[in-house]
Amino acid sequence: MILTGKRIVVTGVATRDSIAYAVAEEAQRAGAEIVLTTFGRMRSLTERAARRLPDPVDVLELDANCDEHFEELARELDGRWGVVDGVVHSIAWAPPDALGDFIGTPPESVTAAFHTSAFSLKALAAALVPLMERSEAGAAVVGVDFDASVAWPGYDWMGVSKAALESISRYLARDLGRRRVRVNLVSAGPVKTPAASGVPGFDRLIERWGTQAPLGWDERDATPIAHTVCFLLSEWARGITGEIVHVDGGFHAMGAPLGPPAALEAE
Repeated sequence: MILTGKRIVVTGVATRDSIAYAVAEEAQRAGAEIVLTTFGRMRSLTERAARRLPDPVDVLELDANCDEHFEELARELDGRWGVVDGVVHSIAWAPPDALGDFIGTPPESVTAAFHTSAFSLKALAAALVPLMERSEAGAAVVGVDFDASVAWPGYDWMGVSKAALESISRYLARDLGRRRVRVNLVSAGPVKTPAASGVPGFDRLIERWGTQAPLGWDERDATPIAHTVCFLLSEWARGITGEIVHVDGGFHAMGAPLGPPAALEAE
């Protein structure tokens, strides 16, 4: 199992439908010991999901907009493990008025989206790098991304925040490589999660994926994404950093829709 003996922090588990839950589940199956993070009113949902994992795990407090929480998380993990081998960043949020009206979004909502969805990657990595440096084989930070190279319907300032996330990951890869910490992102295809339900036009994205992803795409199955995250957390990826790996059925590589599946079969 490629993650045997690894101690991994997984953020962003809200329910069993979340991408982060799939990552936590597959990481355990690959041999990792994990903890989850959550905050505030989300705790009861995260704890319920944690009990449904193959092995129930502890849930630690982390509000991505609270500096003190990062410090407390580092102290807790130092006392618990003394070392961290991997961190999964799956944190993203934007106020409702930052989605669906790009021109009209007020600056304070833009700031909130950026701070929660992008800057938190830097904050998390910086807080835990002293523990990741202790990993014998080198540690890994893996973030969950959504392709920021183009503009998406309704995604608006979350899309801008994802572009910032991608840039931040490269700068972290530059600065943390010398400390034996890899930083990569997984650009995931659309998955029906609680967070996705708040994105205007999400159902249209699902329809588009059905006609443009050459491998097809199941928006109800986050397992392919989770498997790639686990690979990047493992020593098998020890030569990879600063990378964005697309797990989207090949959608990003196609210049135009391929047509409905039935039409393709007829050809």
